[in-house]
Amino acid sequence: MNSNAEQTADIIHADVLVVGGGLVGGPMACALAEAGLTVAAVEMGDPNEALSAGFDGRASAVALSSRRLLEGIGIWDKVKSQAAPILDIRVSEGESRLFLHYDHREVGDEPLGHMVENRFIRRGTLERIREIPRIQLLAPIRITKLERGPGMVDAALADGRHIRAPLVVAADGRFSRLREDAGIRVTQWSYRQWGIVCTVAHDRPHQNVAHERFLPSGPFAILPLPGNRSSIVWTERDDLGKATMKLNDEDFAEELATRFGDFLGETEVVGPRWSYPLSLQYAHTSVAHRLALVGDAAHAMHPIAGQGLNMGWRDVAALAEVLADSRRLGLDLGAPDVLERYERWRRFDNTLMLAMTDALNRLFSNDVAPLRLARDTGLAIVNRIPPLKKVFMQHAMGVVGELPKLMRGESL
Repeated sequence: MNSNAEQTADIIHADVLVVGGGLVGGPMACALAEAGLTVAAVEMGDPNEALSAGFDGRASAVALSSRRLLEGIGIWDKVKSQAAPILDIRVSEGESRLFLHYDHREVGDEPLGHMVENRFIRRGTLERIREIPRIQLLAPIRITKLERGPGMVDAALADGRHIRAPLVVAADGRFSRLREDAGIRVTQWSYRQWGIVCTVAHDRPHQNVAHERFLPSGPFAILPLPGNRSSIVWTERDDLGKATMKLNDEDFAEELATRFGDFLGETEVVGPRWSYPLSLQYAHTSVAHRLALVGDAAHAMHPIAGQGLNMGWRDVAALAEVLADSRRLGLDLGAPDVLERYERWRRFDNTLMLAMTDALNRLFSNDVAPLRLARDTGLAIVNRIPPLKKVFMQHAMGVVGELPKLMRGESL
């Protein structure tokens, strides 16, 4: 692939080395390139294999602020035809008739967000990376050794080449090798829950309404996809989740139907189903010597609010802005004071979202009668107080807090 990063036969020089080319690492490379930096992006897997429906059947909620980021770095135009807008969100407690309703018209004329299958985000990102001369994507390939020296990072590749850059960005996921090698401590705990994901087709149109139902075992989300299809994110207790995944197709569909209901007519599971254990995890710091963590390498949260990927994209936008500003000032991109600015900016926001998702899951994933009554009443009260409801809606749209320029629709 094309790159104007300076290089010799065996050494590739770049402004930034990004390790991980997935849903966070890919946009990270694009955002840095948009800021005028040269990027070497390394991915162990074959990017083309990650584009199939069988690789990852999950879909992601793209908040309004995240859509602005993807627009600013040239990815959204390649994705939007496969995106379904979220115009309303309906939050309810089991079979209770009390609910909380978010209507996008109460906060403006734009959707609250969009639902997009992950494979389409990956495809659009890969297409964009291939268009940008400042990015050199090396994949599939493995880093055999990475040294973070006094003034430079040196990454040895399995094919004998080396990448040298002032900074390395770890976008290598929840089990980040770079984070581990840097000795960054991690706090984590299991929710003893499983997330079950699948796609269903239904007779009636969903009208672009997202449903979040809180059941005793955890949240059950019905999220609109293009056409008469919805993405299901179904949380179950550890033991029930494993048992549910072992059911044959007919019994699985029956279990799903009891939770889904018949408000969209007959439903049918289309495509495979996936499951994964749910846990919370956060790194005690997002930076180390010539190293910055983004996305799941820095934090991983419960999917109850659909904000995990959006928080990773906030990391991307914030780090790109910090590095763009530092470059204009002629600063060393891997200097401690540069990385400390990124750490300070993201620490409070990420900690707050981790705490919120953890508290919500603990509050709603039970069947204690007094708490159930309090939850029902709380949803109804918020629904009747427009200013309070507006704040909750703005959180869902990702427009609360100190937003980076790219998430405000501005260029770097």
